[in-house]
Amino acid sequence: MVAAGAHRPGPLKQQNKAHKGGKHSGSSQRRAGGRVSVKAQPRRRIRDLSRVDRRHQALQLRRQRKEAVLAEKRSLGSRDGPPHLVVLVPLHSSAAARDTLRLLQSQDSAVVRVDEGKAGGFTLLCPRLKQRWRFVTAQAGDLHAVLDLAKVADSLLFILDPADGWDSAGEYCLSCLFAQGLPSYALAVPGGADLPPKKRIDARKKLAKAIEKRFPEAKLFPLNTEQESSLLLRHLATQKQRHLAFRDRRAHLLAYAAEFVPGQESNLVGTLKVSGFVRGQTLDVNSLVHIVGHGDFQMSQVDAPPDPLSLNPRVVKGQKRSQDMEIQDDSVNGTDEMEEDVKVLMKADPNKQESLQSEVVPDPMEGEQTWPTEEELQEAEASLKANRKVVKVPKGTSKYQAAWIVDDEEEGNQEDDDDEDDDIDDDMMEEAVSQEGESSEEGEEPAEEECETMTVSECLRDDQYDEKVEEDEEMLERYKQERMDEMFPDEVDTPRDVPARVRFQKYRGLKSFRTSPWDPKENLPRDYARIFQFQDFSRTRKNIFRQIEKEETEGASVGWYVTLHVCNVPVSVMESFKEGKPLVLFSLLPHEQKMSVLNFLVRRHPSNSEPVKAKEELIFHCGFRRFRASPLFSQHTSADKHKLERFLRPDAALVVTVYAPITFPPASVLLFKQRSNGMHDLIATGSLLSVDPDRIVIKRLVLSGHPFKIFSKTAVVRYMFFSREDVMWFKPVELRTKWGRRGHIKEPLGRFDPVFISAVLGRMWSSWAGETANGMFCFLLRDPWSHEVPF
Repeated sequence: MVAAGAHRPGPLKQQNKAHKGGKHSGSSQRRAGGRVSVKAQPRRRIRDLSRVDRRHQALQLRRQRKEAVLAEKRSLGSRDGPPHLVVLVPLHSSAAARDTLRLLQSQDSAVVRVDEGKAGGFTLLCPRLKQRWRFVTAQAGDLHAVLDLAKVADSLLFILDPADGWDSAGEYCLSCLFAQGLPSYALAVPGGADLPPKKRIDARKKLAKAIEKRFPEAKLFPLNTEQESSLLLRHLATQKQRHLAFRDRRAHLLAYAAEFVPGQESNLVGTLKVSGFVRGQTLDVNSLVHIVGHGDFQMSQVDAPPDPLSLNPRVVKGQKRSQDMEIQDDSVNGTDEMEEDVKVLMKADPNKQESLQSEVVPDPMEGEQTWPTEEELQEAEASLKANRKVVKVPKGTSKYQAAWIVDDEEEGNQEDDDDEDDDIDDDMMEEAVSQEGESSEEGEEPAEEECETMTVSECLRDDQYDEKVEEDEEMLERYKQERMDEMFPDEVDTPRDVPARVRFQKYRGLKSFRTSPWDPKENLPRDYARIFQFQDFSRTRKNIFRQIEKEETEGASVGWYVTLHVCNVPVSVMESFKEGKPLVLFSLLPHEQKMSVLNFLVRRHPSNSEPVKAKEELIFHCGFRRFRASPLFSQHTSADKHKLERFLRPDAALVVTVYAPITFPPASVLLFKQRSNGMHDLIATGSLLSVDPDRIVIKRLVLSGHPFKIFSKTAVVRYMFFSREDVMWFKPVELRTKWGRRGHIKEPLGRFDPVFISAVLGRMWSSWAGETANGMFCFLLRDPWSHEVPF
């Protein structure tokens, strides 16, 4: 009996999940019996900090960063640190650089001035402020000297014109400096004191507005009085230093003095003794040093001569004047101060010293098979007999000479197989013209050439005019090629005189850059046996940088004045230093002397619009290095295969691939092109992307044909091939149109006249109006070998 109003469960009653007993954490631990799981526990337990603790931690981090910045400011230019290196860069042809130097030298009586002769600079020593500065003036018009000095400078002092600021040459110099990496800088405006006060204020406002684009937060320092020069020096000493990554991890120095000791075998090669202040990192005598623009070298020993720019020099009575004269004389003549109190810090250990080997010496017998068997020798001899040919040779010709004589039928089938596809038609045309000239002279007896004397006016023999016309014609041809490559990318005409299967035998049909497989180790050139490759480049780079940060290297510390004995240096290095060019040295990290394949991500500089073709010789400024190379251009994509670009595109970022010494990123790169008159044009800027020899660069060719007859699902296409054998050879390759319609070759049609050979294409699923059929063929391309060339 159920009471009225009682609840009765319906068909939709909730069904709860049953309790899974024995699977909670306590029971699982009991079942484990004390065993610990294989999963490793984290080394540092993550703790949830309270608000007060988080605030305190952030305050400590800010305090540490502030103290690090202050310590860096105090060490630079102090007694224990290197002198504050300031490079003066005039940005205008009428900028008063000499007035700037005169005002900076005219300080109070507490400042000691040491002139440096031909170097175009001086040193300020201020014992009262415990500061010392070294000012170096960059040579006007020498862009490479400015860039080399900016690599090691602590501060750049730009000298502006009070009216115009900078000219076109100054704008070009600023573009290069910003692309390479700009250290701390200051803007000085000497002159303008003779203008009326109102015009002076207007000129300064105009100049401040002009520099807003390049230097948004910069401050202009007028430089007309000694007080203004003191304010500028104070600003240089107290401003925050900007870091360049490629020099902070390497020891470097700017030569203060140098001496060349010729070797015993030759006077052209010897030991270069370079004196200067160590900057950046500790310098190890067993590491290699790179002299910018000249190459890599080993060191034999490191000496510690007395500091010529000491704030508190220890001088014996009666020798103060002679010591000052010695410093000035050494700086003028570029010799090293090797005196009795020179102390040898360290000597190189042959067991620990880095090797100068930059290339692998390939073994020609490596990978060779075993000695062939008797059956293989008999097969090879039979194939040689089958391939023997009968050639008509003059009487008395030996077998060795007859082997080099080429038959006329084979002469037309041989090709140079050069990568420059555009030069083939020109070679064929020249050959045809020469053959036509020879055929016209057949049957005629050789006659002596008749010569006569003519008087030619000087205006017709203007060599400079002819050279200018040739350069203009060559540039016009390059513009045409670039334009055609932009309108019809990778399209080439099928040759008429050479079978397509022979001309394009290195290529293969590629359906997709993204999905089609391609082995990066396939068909490698011989030069790849000479380079080095990392198993994991990123891991090696991280390990080297971690060792620099944590381990303390034995050697000359930062701020020491040392003399480096660099071995096997050519005398041209010393000659360039005597001419007034800067001598900059960088220590190399492990493996940085070895050759590999470097990939740079660059973008075309807007100031240059001339066409730049692949494999043209360019000048590279990569970090602290400077070398020449002939690069390849390729697209920058996320795929594993990258299409070759024949020209440097102005509207996209491209990857430049070269053989070059290994450099660990980050590092900036500048690409220059040398003109016929010796001037260098900046064509692209960027950074080092990777060191990867396995990056696949594929050269693509597109053969196009014209639709002759169009049916519902098939079409007849002609002018793609001119031989029935070529049609059958390329039959497996899939064809497509520019709108993405795809198909395959079914069969060749037409007469045997090569002009009318056509092909039936099947599975074309849409209209063919206004389209052409294309076949894409690719082959793996490696960049040409290039060396670091000093200049």
